[in-house]
Order: sequence, then C-alpha cells, then structure tokens
Amino acid sequence: MNKKFYFAPILCLLLIGCQLAYAQTAAVDTLGDLKSEKKASLKVGVNYLSNSVYLGRADTVNTPIVEPSIKYTFRSGIYFSGNLQIVPNRATSKLDGGTFGAGYDYDIGENASGSVSFTKMFYNATSTQIGSSISSTINANIDYDIADIITPSLSIDYNILKQGFNSDVLINFGISHDFAKEGIFGSNDLGIISPTVTVNAGTQNFYDAFLTLKKYKLTKAGKAKKAVAEKTLAAQDAKLAKFELLDYELAVPIEYKTGPVLFSFTPTYAFAENKLPASISKGMTSTASGIFFFEIGASVKF
Repeated sequence: MNKKFYFAPILCLLLIGCQLAYAQTAAVDTLGDLKSEKKASLKVGVNYLSNSVYLGRADTVNTPIVEPSIKYTFRSGIYFSGNLQIVPNRATSKLDGGTFGAGYDYDIGENASGSVSFTKMFYNATSTQIGSSISSTINANIDYDIADIITPSLSIDYNILKQGFNSDVLINFGISHDFAKEGIFGSNDLGIISPTVTVNAGTQNFYDAFLTLKKYKLTKAGKAKKAVAEKTLAAQDAKLAKFELLDYELAVPIEYKTGPVLFSFTPTYAFAENKLPASISKGMTSTASGIFFFEIGASVKF
C-alpha cells in the first residue's frame, strides 16, 4: 500500500488528537506517574520483559529484554526519552537495540489526557524481535476518564519500516478501570491496579519485513529453500497490506509508588488474530494463538 496514502490521514489524526484532548484528574497521569503541579522532571528506571511479544506475535525462541531507560520532561510537557534493550540469555550480541524519542504530554480540563510523539528505533543486525524491522514511529493517543468508573483510550501509530517496505498504520483501543488506594504502608504512598482490555488492528507489512530481512536472511537453510520461502511469502503481500484485527490483550497493571520511587508489574495475555499460515511461519515465528508474558520494573523520578 502506498506510503503517501497512509501519511496524509495520519498527520490529520495527529492534529485532530491535539484539538480533542482534555485533561484527566484521575490519580495517575501516564499509568503510575502521579499528577501534580507541572514542573520539569527526570525519570530513570529499568524494566524486565519476560518475552518480546509484538501484537500477539513472537519469535520461536523466548526473548527476554532488560531495558534501562531515561526520560526528561520540561514543565511545558515536552519530553525526550531513550532506552537500551539487552537480551540477557545470549552468549554474544546482548545489546539488541534501543530507542530515542521526543514528544509532548498534554492535559486540558478535567477528564482526558493525551500525547503525541516521534520515536526512532535502533536494532542489532541479528535481532529477532518481531518489531525489529520498524525504523521509526509517529504516535498520537488520548484517554478519557468517565466519572472515575471507566477509562477508554485510543492510540494511533504510523510505523515507518526499513529498506523500502510499505509503512504500517496501527490502531489500539483500550478500556481500563483504576482501583487506587493511598496510605498502604505510609502516608506518602499509593497503590494502583488497572485491569485493562485492549484491541489492536492494522496492517502487517512489519511481518513481511521481519521475515524477509531477519529470519530468511539469518536462517542456515540453502539458497533454494530461502527462495521458495520468500516466493511463498510474496504471495501473502496483499493480505499483509490489509487493515485487519491483529490481536486483543488482557492485562492487569499493578503499581506501587512511594515518594519518588515507582514499582510496577504487568502480566499480559495476548490472543493473536489473522496471523500468517503455519506453512509459512512455522519454524520462523511462534505459531501459538495465545502468549503470556509479563513486565516488571522500577524507576525513580526527580
């Protein structure tokens, strides 16, 4: 699908998202960051992801990620962020990738918040993460707190892929509810549990790029077998360029904040939809229809 066709509507959606944003008065800003009078801040942390799963899709080999990160936010809401992605169970090439991003978090009014951002991705040439074919991402998102009962959210990504592959448009719609309790162990702490259901839809050009640039190129199979595999994949190009349901996810983010320190744990179960036929993906990516993974982390905000 033509990149120009994608880019124009995405720019419009980004602008519309900025105009529609209203601020949220719930206990959290982005999940886990307590709202307060706006001021400049520096946040550093480290997360552990049990397996690299992207839209319900994963490599055949479990790929845990250790991710140190840093984010500086100006009083205006403009921020810069970066992280490194380290695969601890590899003998070599443990540094798998990283990102650098810039964006703007905003809140106006009392019940909604949103952000726009641009993120540049960097991956090791031998990375087998499903998303490693993505070069950069433009994102716009908004959430709205309805009477402190339920919070629907909408996120739109425009993903630019490597080496001439068509870009992807992804839409994420989620619904969550926060159960918050202050003073669990002291007067200056807060615990939050946020059961969340999300649905992801979009195009799958990233799958084509991942298999072509990574799996087929890195596999030890002979040239003839690679050529057959790539020809079979090429027959799926029309399907991969279609806008379809990709997965739905059930998650229960749990966070505990005490002073400037935040601890988080998020178990997730993802159910993949509209994957490539097993005849193509078998031995290349996981063929499981559902995948469980979790993320645990700690951060300090100055």
